Amino acid sequence: MSQPLRISYIELRSAKDVEYIELIIPGCRRSIQQQSTKLFREEFPQPLVIQGEAFSFSVYRKKWYSSFIPPAINEIKINVRDVLSNSREQKFQAVHRKLDITIGLSPNGPSVDATPTRVTPTPSNINNLRPTTDELLNQCPRFRILVIGQSGVGKSTLINKAFGIEKASSESLEPGKADIEEELISPQNDRFVLHDSKGFEPADNVNSDAVKLFIEDRKKREYVKDQLHAVWLCFRIPIPGHGDRLLEDGAETFLKTDTSVLRDIPTIIVFTKYDKLLTHMEMQKAMQNIEVDPNMAANEYLKEHCFNPIAKFTGGTDISYVAVSSNPGLELGRKELINLTYGKVAERFKFPTDTPSPVPVVTQMAQRTSPHLKIEGSIDVGRQSKRSLQPASIGMIIPPLEGYWRTLTSSGNFRDHTITECLAVIHTDIVCVWNFNDPSQYLYSDEFRGLMAKLAGTVDGSTPESPRLARANTTDAICNSPLILIAPLILPFEAGLNLVQWARKTYQQLPNVHHKFMAYILDLVHVLEILFTLTASSNAKKLTRGAISAAFNAYYDSEMRRNAHKQIKDFDFRIPGLDPVLQEIISLVRMSPIDENDISTAIERISQEILARDNGWCTNADG
Repeated sequence: MSQPLRISYIELRSAKDVEYIELIIPGCRRSIQQQSTKLFREEFPQPLVIQGEAFSFSVYRKKWYSSFIPPAINEIKINVRDVLSNSREQKFQAVHRKLDITIGLSPNGPSVDATPTRVTPTPSNINNLRPTTDELLNQCPRFRILVIGQSGVGKSTLINKAFGIEKASSESLEPGKADIEEELISPQNDRFVLHDSKGFEPADNVNSDAVKLFIEDRKKREYVKDQLHAVWLCFRIPIPGHGDRLLEDGAETFLKTDTSVLRDIPTIIVFTKYDKLLTHMEMQKAMQNIEVDPNMAANEYLKEHCFNPIAKFTGGTDISYVAVSSNPGLELGRKELINLTYGKVAERFKFPTDTPSPVPVVTQMAQRTSPHLKIEGSIDVGRQSKRSLQPASIGMIIPPLEGYWRTLTSSGNFRDHTITECLAVIHTDIVCVWNFNDPSQYLYSDEFRGLMAKLAGTVDGSTPESPRLARANTTDAICNSPLILIAPLILPFEAGLNLVQWARKTYQQLPNVHHKFMAYILDLVHVLEILFTLTASSNAKKLTRGAISAAFNAYYDSEMRRNAHKQIKDFDFRIPGLDPVLQEIISLVRMSPIDENDISTAIERISQEILARDNGWCTNADG
């Protein structure tokens, strides 16, 4: 087995006509950030450790001579042994397909003669077991949004909170210019791309024309990844008695005459600074000594002085309205904004068939406000129809096949694959949807997979229940877990048997596998939801092993986990039916652990110090 590779940075230069580049390592893929027209670079403050014989880059190149031909995809494979043997001064350099590749190596890596830890590498994604998210992200890697609003209206704070990044200023996002044509991508969340535009100043036709031209151009783009997915028009709420205007002349003119350009574009008017309006209503109540609910008064004011006037301007245009605040305790408006946006995107970009579009799923990935949408995204990906890898273009209809959750739980996709490989697909897809700021890839690590495998094994006693789960410092947890079978399951589909008959015969050979698959899916989603709640106030910060361990422990010790495992164990699989299996998974996944008293109490007791720890995996066995 090759020595593990510890990478500190990756740089690719002379990338002419390259749209984006992804690093492919066993079990997951991640984008390499574009720094300039011909430079892609990604740094890893904590070294990215790669196990196995090789890794690769997917390079997506534009084809300028025809807008109907999808981008060319070049796969560049890098052998780990070549990197280790040909590196000089902690740096490996090579040229492949006109790309100058530089890989920086961590000076703290193990020596050449070190004996590697016994591990089971995360299985590579092979043949028809590629994660569904691979295909979706190939078609649409990022949610594309245009945000319009004057300086000081609160756009930056809104973007920071909605998408879980530190700053949304042009200085902190690539490529560094607050121009509507520029694609602004945050290194803390590369699942969305922001187009920023200043508001409509009085008598400023230049910016209004630029916005219209930009929207019209994006409407004409062939591939869905290049189209505009949503627009937020941001206005500050005018406070009574302060001399504020709802709209400047330029904005009023745009809404009266130019909103036709927004037709077929999911658009929401966002009224910011709701907390200031609420404070004003509370002061009015105190000064006038009247019994009026400030929230009700604020909502009535919004309807009369904000929503209704703009509705008259826009006529029959399908534009929604929402008021938001950045203050703690007033997150409901922001959640409403995200839910409204997702609903409009899902309606606009749905396919005529039951096959889901990649745009709603990447919208769920990009947002870091609503755990409910993350759960629904996990479900959408789990029951996603498998399809051939091709870019989604206008009017494309892709014939549906069976979603893999139901296929895997009925063992229908086990043919010639190990359970390890099947679980790798499930794990990668679910973690990808939740889209944590995880530069160290802890959620994709063998250590975390091992913990989840052991936890799923408790559903039928193959992993013993104990007051505390043993600490997992190495991937021995995966190798030793009864859940994981290394040998392929050769279960050919027999002629003359329909799928249900074949699944029944498979169950007779592997009576407990479906229980463990269901438990793995359920446990992983619930642990990630708890982790989402724990990090909600600081999700721009990188994820730590302390936070992951705390979320795992809270779920492991909960009554909910024990009850859910019992429900899975008692589920009747004697006459397998694909839809009942799928519906049971969905029903259990939608049971939020945050609503459980013991879990919510455990979350309240977790300190910021514990969440900040990153010096190892620490389960409750460590005290």
